[in-house]
Amino acid sequence: RFGRINMLSEPIEWLTDNGSCFIAKDTASLLREIGMEPCTTPVRSPQSNGMAEAFVKTFKRDYVSVNPTPDAETVIAQLPFWFEHYNNLHPHSALGYQSPREFINSQSQT
Repeated sequence: RFGRINMLSEPIEWLTDNGSCFIAKDTASLLREIGMEPCTTPVRSPQSNGMAEAFVKTFKRDYVSVNPTPDAETVIAQLPFWFEHYNNLHPHSALGYQSPREFINSQSQT
């Protein structure tokens, strides 16, 4: 969908469950070739997988679908900015509509 890319400008962790297609050596090799670091959720830890899936759903809804994404290079170039916004400014209902950074700061002050 996004065309060809050769290498990410910054390494990004790619979190998946332990499905055979995700832990295959060819998959890990390809990810490393383009600058991604494959990471998996703990075995028999459905709550971790659910958190990863919720994050992907939110990220696609709130960032990817509302920004121009004509090719992979554009998407990859925007990821660091989107992650920065998500962590520092994006309100999360589970955190009392604070960003993760605001939530962490408020917890350390109490």
